[in-house]
Amino acid sequence: MELRHLTSFSAVAEQRSFTRAAATLGLTQAAVSQQVASLEKELNVRLFERRPKGVQLTEPGERLYGYALQILDLVS
Repeated sequence: MELRHLTSFSAVAEQRSFTRAAATLGLTQAAVSQQVASLEKELNVRLFERRPKGVQLTEPGERLYGYALQILDLVS
C-alpha cells in the first residue's frame, strides 16, 4: 500500500468523483482510477460503488477512509 494510493482514494471519497479528485490532485482521471484499482486489488475489496452521477463508499471503503485520514494526518 502506497501513500499516493491512499491520497487518491481519500480525494475520491471526499469529492465523490474520480474526475474531480484528479483535478484536485493535479493528476489525470486515469491515474487516480489506477491507484484506486490497485488499492482495491491489494485489499481484495470494492471501495466504491460506481454510479452514473458519481461514486459512493462501500462499507469497507468507509472503514478504510477513516484509517486513511489518520495515516495521512500522521505523515503530513
